[in-house]
Parts: sequence; C-alpha cells; structure tokens
Amino acid sequence: MDAYFLTSPDARRLLLFNGPVKLNLDLRKTNRTWMIDRDGNEFVFPDGTRISKEVIEKIARDDKSVYFIKNGGVYKAAITGKGFYKLVPTIPPTIEINGIRMHRTKEVNPLQDTRNKVNTVKPKEGETVLDTCMGLGYTAIEASKRGAYVITIEKDPNVIELARINPWSRELFTGGKIQIILGDAFEVVRKFNDESFDVVIHDPPRFSLAGQLYSEEFYRELFRVLKPGGRLFHYVGNPGRKYRRKDLQKGVMERLRKAGFVGVKRVEEALGVVARKPSIIREQSP
Repeated sequence: MDAYFLTSPDARRLLLFNGPVKLNLDLRKTNRTWMIDRDGNEFVFPDGTRISKEVIEKIARDDKSVYFIKNGGVYKAAITGKGFYKLVPTIPPTIEINGIRMHRTKEVNPLQDTRNKVNTVKPKEGETVLDTCMGLGYTAIEASKRGAYVITIEKDPNVIELARINPWSRELFTGGKIQIILGDAFEVVRKFNDESFDVVIHDPPRFSLAGQLYSEEFYRELFRVLKPGGRLFHYVGNPGRKYRRKDLQKGVMERLRKAGFVGVKRVEEALGVVARKPSIIREQSP
C-alpha cells in the first residue's frame, strides 16, 4: 500500500495494548487489516516504519484530522495555501476548506450524499457525464461505476492534491472512464462543443463563494452542452431557509427555466433541483 492512514480512534486502539494490534489502515475503504507491532515506545508498521508513542498520542488527541504514514514519515492530510484544506475523518472522508465542509455529514455520510445526487439523473452505460466541480471525486467515481464516461472539472490544485492522498478517491487517477480538467468550470464549459453530454451533475460551492456558477449565463452554457433530452442535477442545499426564510432553490429554478430547461423540480432528499433539455422529437410531435 502506498500509505497507511490513521485517525484518532485508531491511535487510541494502538495505545491500549503492549503487543501487536490489527487495524484497518485505509480509512475503511476496504475490510482489510494490517498488523502493527509494539517495540517498547515505538509502533512498527508493516513497511518497517517506526512511529514513537508520543506521535501516536498526538494523533489520538486530534479527532478532527486524518494522518498518513508514507516513506518513513507521519503527515497530517492537510494543505496550507491561500486557505486551509484538510481531510476530515468521516467515512468516507470529506474535505474541509477554511472550516467549511464540502459534503453533508450530519444527516447522511458523504457516500450516501453522493449516491442521492447521482440517483436523480441515473447515468447509464455508454453515456457521457459532465461533473462540474470534482472535489474529492466521489460523484465522478459513482457515475463511472454505472458505466458512464465522466469529464470532471476542478479549479483548485490543492483539492486535487488532497484527492490524490485520499484512498477513497483512488479511482480518479487509475485511468479508464474519468478525465480530470484543471480549471474554472465557468470558463471550461464554454470550450465544450454543443450537445456533448447526456448528463450534467452540477455541485458547486455555496453561492457566496461561487455566485457565477448559479447565474443564468452559466445555466445557458450547461443547456448548450447537453444533448436533447439530457438530464441535469443541480445541488443547491438550503442555506438560510430555516432561519431567514430564504429560498435559494426557487431562484435557481427560475433561472434554469429562463435558460431553456423543462421539467424543473426540487429533489428534497438530494437538496437540489433536477431539470432536462427538451427532446427535439418531442418538440416536433403534434
């Protein structure tokens, strides 16, 4: 394995015993376990890396981070750039940017959240899917597992780097049915040919961070690149709805209709909106 992963509960288990301990070391991506030996105040991992008890105690105290062991060193799965990026030890992990989590983690886990979104448009074998905002790539991976070819866009190199670290994102980088484009979706989508995609899954950052991705101008571009009859899912969430009675979904739905979409409706379990591009055959029917 390229790296061994540890979270706070894993570290606490290591500290409970003086002898060998079996642990899952890939963030529950599989059911596999590895043996970690104890040698005095050091823990010996399967590749021979020795980690001091002091370091394991530090990990045990940090229940909000993911750590990994690679090439003899211990690292936090976090990046400091223009902001602070880190993996959060949900199962599977989500990504947190400046304290904002990129997946729902309260009502559902990130994997079920992803499946709820993908299920709204049901990608099929042989279809081409546009995933506008990659993140950790769970949407792209789920769509590709259903037989679709996926083009996914990510603006932030730091996010791509965390995806490379995360074992749950591994399928993004193993070739096959997923192509990653580094760039701003607002600009990248303009470069696609008309009617290139069967499905668009649009899961942008919150409106305050990426307002242009909620604009009628952008929706018209999504409409253009969809094939006739193509399906769209747009994650919106419900920010402000509970306390300020603000309905962001309503505005999104109105702009989608202005851009030409039909069948626009809410999907509560996915906290988003579905729509489709009219079929030419249906439009010509009497």
